[in-house]
Amino acid sequence: MTTFQTYEQVGIKEDISDIITNITPRKTPFQTGIGRQKIWNTLYQWQEDSLRAVATNAQVEGADASYITVTPTVMRSNYTQILTEAVQVSGTTDAVSTYGRAKESAYQLAKSAAQVKRDLENALIGTAQTHVVGDDSTARKFDGYQKLLTVSNNVVYSGASTNLSETDVLTALQNCWTNGAEPSEITVTATNSTIIAAFAKAAGRYRTIVDANSGNGKVVNAVDLYVSPFGEVKVTLNRFLKASNTLVYDPDMWKLAVLRPWFREVLAKTGDSYKQMIVGEFGLIHKNFLASSAIVDNATSGF
Repeated sequence: MTTFQTYEQVGIKEDISDIITNITPRKTPFQTGIGRQKIWNTLYQWQEDSLRAVATNAQVEGADASYITVTPTVMRSNYTQILTEAVQVSGTTDAVSTYGRAKESAYQLAKSAAQVKRDLENALIGTAQTHVVGDDSTARKFDGYQKLLTVSNNVVYSGASTNLSETDVLTALQNCWTNGAEPSEITVTATNSTIIAAFAKAAGRYRTIVDANSGNGKVVNAVDLYVSPFGEVKVTLNRFLKASNTLVYDPDMWKLAVLRPWFREVLAKTGDSYKQMIVGEFGLIHKNFLASSAIVDNATSGF
């Protein structure tokens, strides 16, 4: 063979992409969509109040005043939860030249930051988590979304062998509306998102989108805005939502309680390695336990 080809060549530089792709989901729509509230204690409290029922209110001229029975506010409370993840890499690991990142320690720390944020989303809505006061050997935990509802009024049970139905969704919306709330968001699992998408197939419902350039139309089998008798509600898909749960809520009624926002802690150096830790301490506030709802499967509800 007279032509020298790459098959015989020695020392060809490896072709490795400098972009590292990570398919692990990082989106956390619940905590991203609600507000933040600074707190100053591991046990934090807030007050909940409501108006009395409407009554016929007509008085004769000159009538004496009649006094109502004043009802006190309800004191609510929750606890903070510490979330951490530590990374340790050798000094040599940071010194060598690598593809896709400048320093291994920085890359691993950035990945940990995304991972603990997902852990927080899971604690907020993914487990129906019950608060734990904590002690010297037990970690504190906060009450998650499902535990910050008035169960008797605002939890709709779909049944262990029954799929989510439009009746369930309307019942949850009606419960919130009757209590004076105006939910604007429905959060669903992947399974229930396909069920809600099927609502659009009901008689008389369709959505045709026409391309402005070609004039061609297409039917979209998705529901990102559900129009009900109780208003328009945005439909959000959440990978971390507890299985068989559907949440109906107004994001303005929820706050992520922040005792310590996410920060990086450089740990003591005890050898030829770098030690760093991501730390954050958070809780959850539901301004009024009647303002939101959950649709759950009896078998997996956690209630």
